[in-house]
Amino acid sequence: MPYDSIVCVKQVPDTANVTAEAMREDGTVNRGALPTIFNPEDLHALESALDVRDQYGGTVTVVTMGPPKAADVLRDCLFRGADRAILLTDRRAAASDTLATSYILSQAIKTVGRYDFVFCGRQAIDGDTAQVGPQCAEKLGIPQVTYLEEMISVGDGFARVRRSIGKGWEIVEARLPVLITVIESANRPRPSAARRVMRMKRARVAAEVASEVKAEMPEAFEDQLAAETDRRVKALQEAGLLIEQWDLDRIGADLSRCGLAGSPTKVNRIQAIVLTKEGYTEIEPTEEGIKGLIHELVVDRTWG
Repeated sequence: MPYDSIVCVKQVPDTANVTAEAMREDGTVNRGALPTIFNPEDLHALESALDVRDQYGGTVTVVTMGPPKAADVLRDCLFRGADRAILLTDRRAAASDTLATSYILSQAIKTVGRYDFVFCGRQAIDGDTAQVGPQCAEKLGIPQVTYLEEMISVGDGFARVRRSIGKGWEIVEARLPVLITVIESANRPRPSAARRVMRMKRARVAAEVASEVKAEMPEAFEDQLAAETDRRVKALQEAGLLIEQWDLDRIGADLSRCGLAGSPTKVNRIQAIVLTKEGYTEIEPTEEGIKGLIHELVVDRTWG
């Protein structure tokens, strides 16, 4: 029996390459100054969905929420074998916390239609909350299994899953449809397929096409830009290379639950950690050396 999967993926700042320009004066992240990558555990979620399709048949649809630039991760998903890609982009979704994000994604999942599995990475490296997946399951009204290590079997309307519980594991059974969050030890993501890369590298969302047309025709009038954009979008659609682009109206979202209006999370305090000591100190690998290090860092307030 074939199974249809939806995978929620995210483009995130590369936190391994943080520079001084990464933070604004108000303490918020300057995302424009950071390179972006495919959220690592979302790659494992995608691989889990592809494994289910390879073993049982079915389809894999990927959904991401973000600016047009986030289409990069959707192309990556298509390179690796996803069947369908959807970009949910809308300025009204800006500043969404986990509650608003999970609501928007759950509405998008409902709009996609029938599904047996929803796969998410355990957490995103830019927030590390691990809340969006479980909150989506709650809003969808379906069971959830977190920390997937192995998909043991699927059949008779149930999925049998091995999940991590920290210092051990357990096997659970969940009725379909089910939302599953995936950890990095669950599998090894497959590489991009060369033939798919050659074909899908030209895939675009409509917003990307509009930006490219504007850059190539800087002196053109608005109606000329619109006509050329429409022509290119239609050509991509006919070639099967148009990535779907949705907004909040398309998914029937309640705007009071989106963006800043739907985000009750408040920042209580922002603390900047500044190194005040210059040079370096050699620490002896002894108990006394470690005590001295701790004293310098904490008691003497070397950190800020």
